[in-house]
Amino acid sequence: MRLSRFFIDAPLSLGEHDLPEAQAHYIGRVLRMAAGDAVQLFDGSGQEFLGHLLEVGKKTVRVQLSESFAGQADSGLKVHLGQGLSRGERMDWAIQKATELGATVITPIVSERCEVRLKDERADKRLAHWRQVAISACEQCGRSSVPLINPPVLLADWLKACDEQLKLVLHPVAEPLLSHQKPQSLAFLIGPEGGLSEAEVEHAKAAGFHAARLGPRVLRTETAPVVALAVAQQLWGDF
Repeated sequence: MRLSRFFIDAPLSLGEHDLPEAQAHYIGRVLRMAAGDAVQLFDGSGQEFLGHLLEVGKKTVRVQLSESFAGQADSGLKVHLGQGLSRGERMDWAIQKATELGATVITPIVSERCEVRLKDERADKRLAHWRQVAISACEQCGRSSVPLINPPVLLADWLKACDEQLKLVLHPVAEPLLSHQKPQSLAFLIGPEGGLSEAEVEHAKAAGFHAARLGPRVLRTETAPVVALAVAQQLWGDF
């Protein structure tokens, strides 16, 4: 039987815990788990906890944690993904797969050809949604740390703040990734559905980014981070 694994956004330790309301509702009302069922919890600290449910009510779930152990180690390659903001499921897919492939930080980028504009309350809701997408991906893939999902920022502001050792902007006319030496930290800039403009690519280069390509074909905005991260992990990370 598959062991249910959940992220808890609060520090965990051995002993008894009342779970946060959102997780309690999901466990009790959605999954309909019962007292005595085994669970595995993690809090993003790198530790995993095994235990069982003591009490399952309509609004509260109490758990007994009896064992802790070191969780899945993060890749030695720290990757900051600057992902061009795209619509609905495309953005969800990019964040989900980037999480599975070990991205450390994900920042949605607002650029010239973005078709999405988020403001105020809607932006806050989307950010909360993206964070839950990343959490769900961690729960599924066994990752013990949750990547940081930043609020959307303008491309120019992200370029100024980006300080990773190797900075790459994907472009179909450029050098392949393996032309670079192994970095300790890496930033990928990936355009939105319409791609980055030539002026934006040149702006990135002026900010210390190198143009890099992933092959002869032009990839969709949600496909590019999957390929880029997989290749980077194969070359320099934990694949």
